[in-house]
Amino acid sequence: MRETTKGKILVTGGSGLIGSRLSELLTQAGYEVAWLSRSSGKADKYKTYTWDIERGEIQHDALEGVEAIVHLAGAGVADKSWTEARKKLILESRTQSTALLMEKLSALERKPKVFIGASAIGYYGADTGDVMIDEKSPAGDDFLAQVVKSWEASSAPVEGMGSRRVLIRVGVVLSASGGALPQLLAPLKFGLGAPLGTGRQWMSWIHIDDLCRLFLEAIENTAYTGVYNGVSPSPATNKEITTEAAKVLKKPLWLPPVPGFVLKVALGEMAQIVLGGSKISSRKAEEMGFKFDYTHLNSALKNILLK
Repeated sequence: MRETTKGKILVTGGSGLIGSRLSELLTQAGYEVAWLSRSSGKADKYKTYTWDIERGEIQHDALEGVEAIVHLAGAGVADKSWTEARKKLILESRTQSTALLMEKLSALERKPKVFIGASAIGYYGADTGDVMIDEKSPAGDDFLAQVVKSWEASSAPVEGMGSRRVLIRVGVVLSASGGALPQLLAPLKFGLGAPLGTGRQWMSWIHIDDLCRLFLEAIENTAYTGVYNGVSPSPATNKEITTEAAKVLKKPLWLPPVPGFVLKVALGEMAQIVLGGSKISSRKAEEMGFKFDYTHLNSALKNILLK
């Protein structure tokens, strides 16, 4: 059963890569979009409410009349080196912000119909090899896997409040505006592109528009509950993505691949993000009837790179 009444949707992390594009699509679909942010000056287009996670405060009227919450906020995983302090921030920015939302929602007389939580395919572990992974696969035991497990668990209380909960484990988001692709393409533009490590590690990618449409579908279609992988039907290896991007841009590749030990020296523990990977299935979303606009890497890269 599909909800047809448009209402107010509150987005945390709205100014980020996913949040900004999702807000555009939600507005186009007829929803009233509001942001929950640390600062009130984040957007001219959207009503912005403020919250202070450390002090446990949310602007008093932010949650009033909200039909859905899309919770995307969290410190960037690849923005800075993984010092112990940074790792603590990566975890707590997700779990503490979610806990604050749970606390404030529990006091509301009228709860939102649905809570959509961003998650990550890092749940399954940094490197799961060539095995096809689905939502029933076990969690990994590395740092990011533990972060994602705690992140997902922190929103569980909303189900006891009568709200529908959907978690979308986001893969490698392809967008011209940010994420992994601009970093991957930077050397290519100078003719110095190369696969990273062996190049055989899987990158379960998704076009930014398909991902945001999946979030929209999870809001509107009340049959969506639980966990869904936010990835395309065609995962590719690091070498395949690099090679295909070079073809689209008509740039040469610089071989051999960048050795893994070089990346480990440069990035430390964070190197696992680029040296590892997982082959993730999108079947569950497809079985719900979701149609991807970009099922193949070539069409996704052309749409992003040749605009």
